[in-house]
Amino acid sequence: VQLQASGGGLVQAGHSLSISCAASGRTVSRVAMGWFRQAPGKEREFVAGVWRDGQLTYYGDSVRGRFTISRDNAKNTLYLQMDNLKPEDTAVYFCAAGYTLIYSSRFDANQYNVWGQGTLVTVSS
Repeated sequence: VQLQASGGGLVQAGHSLSISCAASGRTVSRVAMGWFRQAPGKEREFVAGVWRDGQLTYYGDSVRGRFTISRDNAKNTLYLQMDNLKPEDTAVYFCAAGYTLIYSSRFDANQYNVWGQGTLVTVSS
């Protein structure tokens, strides 16, 4: 499978942005998926994830209540709706698929098997 993230851009603080991750080559409808981000000079950080059932979602502490992850199995696409953006949300956002992911490791980037190339989100103050 290949993952292609898109939709990043420049947005003002307090505004919203939606990014997407299109999968090709193989369905990801029953695969745990996640969004991570990495700011310059910082480690990759878990942002949001959706479990294999497509219903269970979970979020990093810094985005909970502001970001919403969703998936469209018909389009084989993962989404991240980001509301009330803050300058500290500025980062490259990556989508990832965890084919062999176990639930207790869902926040660990090392446990995801396939990664997209990333899309840059810049939030200005």
